[in-house]
Amino acid sequence: MKTPNTFTKAPKRKAEKAKRVQLSDEAKKAYEEMMQKRDAEQKQYGTHLDPGMRRV
Repeated sequence: MKTPNTFTKAPKRKAEKAKRVQLSDEAKKAYEEMMQKRDAEQKQYGTHLDPGMRRV
């Protein structure tokens, strides 16, 4: 007597194409400034932590 194979692998899905976003020059500049500000804040925050707890 054969037992049915109930646990079979699901068929692989096709990968979807990635979406690309076009940013204006102003948006790119604003994003870059935001990242620089965030990095500066993280660095300043790290100076107040114990040396063993710093990430930066």
